[in-house]
Amino acid sequence: MRVNRRNIGMFAVMALLITAVGVFQSWSVALAILNLCLISAIMSLGVNIQWGYAGLLNVGVMGFAALGGLAGVLVSMPPVTAAWQAGGSEVIVAVFILAITLIAGVYFYHRFRRNPLRRILVTSVIGIVGFLAFRSFLDPAVGAIEAVDAAKTGYLGGMGLPILLSWIVGGIFAAGAAWIIGKIALGLRSDYLAIATLGISEIVIAILKNEDWLTRGVKNVNGLPRPVPYEIELQQSELFRSIAADWGMSLIGLSSIVVKLCYAGLFTVVLLMVLWFSEKALRSPWGRMMRAIRDNETAAEAMGKNVTGRHLQVFVLGSAVIGLAGAMLTTLDGQFTPASYQPLRFTFLIWVMVIVGGSGNNWGAILGGFVIWFFWIEAEPLGLWLMDVITSGMDSNSWLRMHLLKSAAHMRLMTMGVILLLVLRFSPKGLIPER
Repeated sequence: MRVNRRNIGMFAVMALLITAVGVFQSWSVALAILNLCLISAIMSLGVNIQWGYAGLLNVGVMGFAALGGLAGVLVSMPPVTAAWQAGGSEVIVAVFILAITLIAGVYFYHRFRRNPLRRILVTSVIGIVGFLAFRSFLDPAVGAIEAVDAAKTGYLGGMGLPILLSWIVGGIFAAGAAWIIGKIALGLRSDYLAIATLGISEIVIAILKNEDWLTRGVKNVNGLPRPVPYEIELQQSELFRSIAADWGMSLIGLSSIVVKLCYAGLFTVVLLMVLWFSEKALRSPWGRMMRAIRDNETAAEAMGKNVTGRHLQVFVLGSAVIGLAGAMLTTLDGQFTPASYQPLRFTFLIWVMVIVGGSGNNWGAILGGFVIWFFWIEAEPLGLWLMDVITSGMDSNSWLRMHLLKSAAHMRLMTMGVILLLVLRFSPKGLIPER
């Protein structure tokens, strides 16, 4: 994409808006918004790879993001020794049985391809026997694990490795799930694919909510380690104390800003790396082939292109980027909360980012991520300020004034609708359309 003044101007406006939040609210809030905008931009890039490159309608974005968050727990949290002693070995045996069952089922499914009746009978027997054996080991182990100090632990924990490693693992988890889903669902029509991905996303999140031995379920996993310093560590530093005194800032405020700046630096590096790879892919012969498949599958298939195989490839790549962003979000929050992954609500938000920014354009996806998340966060305080100004002439106890002030929280939904309508009316291909 040729960078022009219009595009630079739109990114400059976003920078000014975030700066205005720092000036009129606080720099801590502005940096918090910036970090979430960076993660949203990465997630938007993942959806853009699937939809903008290949026209795949993935409505299961939150499921892949949740798998990235799960990676943060399994990689970075220390193992719970008592839980492993109570049922860890049985869980390993159960997982081994499940893997053997899947491998055997796939093998015999292909082995008896010419005999459909035998194929159905053999794979059914393997599936039933394997499932019963799997549950016979897993169920007692789960009960024993969840009974171990359930208020504090009640799960196996993780591997105690650096949390930055979980970003890569989160991408691998999401890519693996996408490969399995894609092998099943990518042969479906686009509307059926959307239904399938949404349903599978709900299944993934339901598992994470209910399998306490794996993620503590709705009790959440708190205290994930950080890749940046803790505020208390900075506040105890003599050098930091002297800097805060020289600048006339409180220790708490300055330490919060420094930590958020560290996160912003890490997230910016990842965003630039994903953008660079995405741009190289889009400009390559592979990218031109994907756009040709998107525009006319029949013609591309007639030219000898493996449409289903390429769809699977791009579906896996986009999901890996979403999983990476999910792991980054869990790292920023410092906790894993399965109940916070709401597929319909936040999947819609990510899709609005792609549509508003410009489907098929990586820079547009980034801009859309910044614009939508900024107004999603700031719509409520701006709405409250607007309602306060409008009703300033009314009596403080007026029922209408109280109603309008209480309704300010709903301004974000109206704001999203207005932004989407305005963009679709005046720039139907997005703020930075595909070239």
